[in-house]
Amino acid sequence: MGVAAAQTSAAGVLLTGAAGLTAGAMSMAAGEYVSVRSQADSDEGEMALERREQAGDYDAELAELTAIYAQRGVDPPLARQVAEQLMATDPLGAHARDELGLSETRRARPIQAAVASAASFGVGGLVPWLAAALVSRPEVPLAVAASSLGCLALLGAVSARLGGAPIPRAVLRVTFWGALAMALTAAVGSLLSTSGAG
Repeated sequence: MGVAAAQTSAAGVLLTGAAGLTAGAMSMAAGEYVSVRSQADSDEGEMALERREQAGDYDAELAELTAIYAQRGVDPPLARQVAEQLMATDPLGAHARDELGLSETRRARPIQAAVASAASFGVGGLVPWLAAALVSRPEVPLAVAASSLGCLALLGAVSARLGGAPIPRAVLRVTFWGALAMALTAAVGSLLSTSGAG
């Protein structure tokens, strides 16, 4: 929107859009990887500490697991029995799941998160880029705005439905903030443009 508002040529808008799309996807992937990798490192640190604690004082770890089950409403004798059976078969797994809240399904996967983030950004950014590519130069700002706001409204509706939230409010919220962001971007592009740019 900013580049289009600066009266840049159609080729310039598309080139800038492609560069921004690539840079944005890579930036999202890198940020997500670093964030999730940090979480994975933290989880691995907790697991290493748990291994040391179990090697150092097995009985204390058994009592800890028993207390966890008792706090969840299991009768203390049964809680002790369950803890003993789990500690006999998979002590680290039992503590990871029930004490630390870690499980295979919730394990941090940095590469998967990075790929998903880059793909999401790329697909979302491709829509307005294609809209700009399919119209004549004077229609580019309108095509970008309409396609972007349409996608935002659709995503707002889908996320609200999946989350059980009111759909109209979610759609209004994302389209309002999307429109505001585009308007500010267009204003900056227009202000920074020079006469005869194209």
